[in-house]
Amino acid sequence: MSEKFDVDAPTLSRYVMANTKDTELVILLNSLATSFKLIASAVGRAGVAQLYGLAGEVNSTGDDQKKLDVMSNDMMINALVNSGVCSVLVSEENEEPIIVPADKAGKFCVAFDPLDGSSNIDCNVSVGTIFSVYEKKDGSVNDLLRSGADCICAGYCAYSSAVELVFTFQGSSVEGFCLDPTIGEFVHTRVNMKFPSDGGKRIYSCNEGNFVHWDQPIKDAVDAFKNGVGGKPYSARYVGSMVADIHRTLLYG
Repeated sequence: MSEKFDVDAPTLSRYVMANTKDTELVILLNSLATSFKLIASAVGRAGVAQLYGLAGEVNSTGDDQKKLDVMSNDMMINALVNSGVCSVLVSEENEEPIIVPADKAGKFCVAFDPLDGSSNIDCNVSVGTIFSVYEKKDGSVNDLLRSGADCICAGYCAYSSAVELVFTFQGSSVEGFCLDPTIGEFVHTRVNMKFPSDGGKRIYSCNEGNFVHWDQPIKDAVDAFKNGVGGKPYSARYVGSMVADIHRTLLYG
């Protein structure tokens, strides 16, 4: 029986506690994980639940909002506001920052895009969530308008054939966790993730529709990839969902 069931699953909560000893950070990551599970469920049921299509609004960057954008945003805001450890939230879907009520406020500030790549939702292409975490200073949006060197945790969650959470703590390694649907927990499956030491596969990834706007060195590099650098030409792989492209590049090079 023990060969079929993991009686000592290396869960997300265990990893965070073991590496930080910070109970509030454990609560924060668990709250984020809860929202990721909810979003994964909505993405997986988008077709049968009639969640495709536009919601009829635009977000803070001027993009048309999809129904799942709005739903995912609400899921993350509800989870983080009620976690008791957040002070300020900034979402791509909201024009203004969300200041958590004083009776629920904590020491963290979180910026997130609840569903990056949602333009691909209707054609069933991989999407994901992006997040970054800072510690509160004055409890205003300025707490998030700081150098990335001050970021204490950042990562993404990819929704595809598996639901994978990848993140790092400040000055630490990159770790990957896969959602095990049989127990409803993120389990540590990718340890100390790095680019392949040999450079990986000969792949380049970019939106060549913006070629005319690039600086000349970037144009020269892409031309070199296409024409072959020290061998056969590179292959182009571009999904258009940042999380999917970053995840593939991290794993394959």
